[in-house]
Amino acid sequence: MVKTEVEKTGKTSLQRRHYLSSAKHFAAAVRAHWHVENRLHWVMDVIFHDDLMRLRTANGPANMAAVNHMSLDLIRQIDDKASLKVRRKTLGWDDEYFAAALTQLAN
Repeated sequence: MVKTEVEKTGKTSLQRRHYLSSAKHFAAAVRAHWHVENRLHWVMDVIFHDDLMRLRTANGPANMAAVNHMSLDLIRQIDDKASLKVRRKTLGWDDEYFAAALTQLAN
């Protein structure tokens, strides 16, 4: 059984989910979920401030998510020791660094 507590618009809701599985498989599933959360969602929030985006209507959120994912792929392929956040900022500030990243991607 998994208990979750979610707060939306000031209201708190509790859910209980029951799973038929061994503890070993359940633990693996939970780890897999958090791997995705830590590998992508947390990175998107820290690097691109995804939670602060104000795009809410039409295709805006999906379009911006696609651009951010492509940008993250480019940032991850840069071969240096800087953090992802520093790489993103440097790409915006330094035209030579940006050109080098694009040509590295083409090779």
